[in-house]
Amino acid sequence: MSDAAVLFEERASGAGKRIGIATLNSEKTLNALTFNMVQLLLDKLRQWQADNSIACVFIQGAGPKALCAGGDVQQLYRSAVEQPGGPCVNAEAFFALEYRMDYLLHTYAKPIICWGHGIVMGGGLGILAGCSHRIVTEKTRMAMPEVTIALYPDVGGSWFLNRMPGRVGLFLALTAAQMNGPDCIYTGIADRFIASCHQENILAGLCDLQWRDDSEQHSQQITHLLRGFEKKSTEVKPQGNVAEHYDAIQQLTDQDGFYQIVDAITSLETDDSWLQRASAGLAHGSPITANNIYQALQKTLHMSLAEVFQFELMLVTNIVRHPEFAEGVRALLIDKDKNPRWQYASVRDVPRQLMADMVTPPWPSNPLADIAA
Repeated sequence: MSDAAVLFEERASGAGKRIGIATLNSEKTLNALTFNMVQLLLDKLRQWQADNSIACVFIQGAGPKALCAGGDVQQLYRSAVEQPGGPCVNAEAFFALEYRMDYLLHTYAKPIICWGHGIVMGGGLGILAGCSHRIVTEKTRMAMPEVTIALYPDVGGSWFLNRMPGRVGLFLALTAAQMNGPDCIYTGIADRFIASCHQENILAGLCDLQWRDDSEQHSQQITHLLRGFEKKSTEVKPQGNVAEHYDAIQQLTDQDGFYQIVDAITSLETDDSWLQRASAGLAHGSPITANNIYQALQKTLHMSLAEVFQFELMLVTNIVRHPEFAEGVRALLIDKDKNPRWQYASVRDVPRQLMADMVTPPWPSNPLADIAA
């Protein structure tokens, strides 16, 4: 196996076409995204999009454990602590490049299949959510745990969270609640549940296809192929959690305001282990992040996809410049004492002015101003 950050392969297929395969190749870090990985993937995606011989793209992660566990948060942490309170040059450049890649995935001119096996969090979720054919397996474990490190469910989270059933997106973002494969399909993040044993068979099937004339027909051919494998996968399909808890989620989030929603979730008394973990996730998370999640979902509700990514870059830039982020990463991933010293004791203590500052552009021009041009 090559030590390249991303592995690229092209396999011959029918009608003179080829399949482009991209493998995130950092198994030891659960394929956590670095600036170099994102740049390599972005460049190759652009190349394949312009290459008429490429029928479709297949994205996967190296190893059996993860598509991608997120961005390289420790690298982002170093950028934040080296430049406290000011521009975190490396972190901000990473986010700008990552969002540019995610936007390309959402708007790609060819079908992209994403193999969402194992851990899919943070930046991995951003990749999966943007693809046209999104597969999850019996081992998929997905979450948006940013509230635990004082970041924010970015990478288009403001787009797909607002489009989940009811107020499920708000609940998942606030609580870092975990989802399995069926949950991902229920919430609209994924399209197909396919047993992990079929991965190579799917790639072989793609290579056997006799491709037709255009990308729309290619997409239909892929859908037909995947549907057959999905039908063979029902026996290993686990029971979902989100649909089962939909009514409880709606009740908990049906309050007079944000503070009351937090009160309802954190004071919940239940024997249900999934809800217990969700309640604890919010109770121990960053009060600043919880406020940011709520206000961001409100402000982006009617934005276009491009506007969402531009908004998220503004917000995440302000977040990494604030010391709360570095403290969250320190407690969870650096010192691992799991005892973050949050700046405010509760969501009510977070100043309104701070929240206004978080959604105030920190630069004269948004670095993603051109993405919808």
